[in-house]
Amino acid sequence: MKWTFFHKLGSPKWFYEISGRWLPILGWAAVLLILAGTVWGLVFAPQDYQQGNSFRIIYIHVPAAFLAQSGYLLLAIAGVVSLVWKMKLADIALKCAAPVGAWMTFIALVTGSIWGKPTWGTWWVWDARLTSMLILLFLYFGIIALGQAISNRDSSAKACAVLAIVGVINLPIIKYSVEWWNTLHQPATFTLTEKPAMPAQMWLPLLVMVVGFYCFFGAVVLMRMRLEVLRRESRTSWVRTLVEQSIGRGGSA
Repeated sequence: MKWTFFHKLGSPKWFYEISGRWLPILGWAAVLLILAGTVWGLVFAPQDYQQGNSFRIIYIHVPAAFLAQSGYLLLAIAGVVSLVWKMKLADIALKCAAPVGAWMTFIALVTGSIWGKPTWGTWWVWDARLTSMLILLFLYFGIIALGQAISNRDSSAKACAVLAIVGVINLPIIKYSVEWWNTLHQPATFTLTEKPAMPAQMWLPLLVMVVGFYCFFGAVVLMRMRLEVLRRESRTSWVRTLVEQSIGRGGSA
């Protein structure tokens, strides 16, 4: 039974149908959670006793940093599935999630630099955490570039999968860099596995923002994957039927 479900995940038609049900749920959840978390964090959360109001950038920086790393882990898992089980959807997921992950990494770096100016007195230092995050951005760029540079779809899928898997070694470096080296970057004040090192009035809106960002990431990746599935499967009967039905309703696929 579980293997039947696993192989269903490799069916473009099944994915398109099931993702159509999840997309509005994730989209509305993202809008509501991010809106609520932003208002809660910027208006109602108390000031930090040391950093004042400058700490509030945490409500963008931390969710983006979480997603930057989680997104790359998703790429690596998709790469393994693509190489081992030859599932077309895994390659689609890898290539569609890479630009979104790259944007999240860029946002994390920019907001971290903005936060660092009043905290450290400088926009950028070659800190272990910052440098490893910059490497993560370059890994995302490498995967995106490989996917566009190699015209053969199978060769492109293999190259992107290998780079995604090899690059995953950077994730534990990012996570433990503040423990392995003497860095300016502070240790994590919020994790999903340990009690937060901040009062509830601060970390609860942060948790809402983290969940909202994950919903946003899921919605955007699903939308990109659905478009890519339609593009790749444009000659199949189920897509032609879908287009005909959509035209008949006066809409679009």
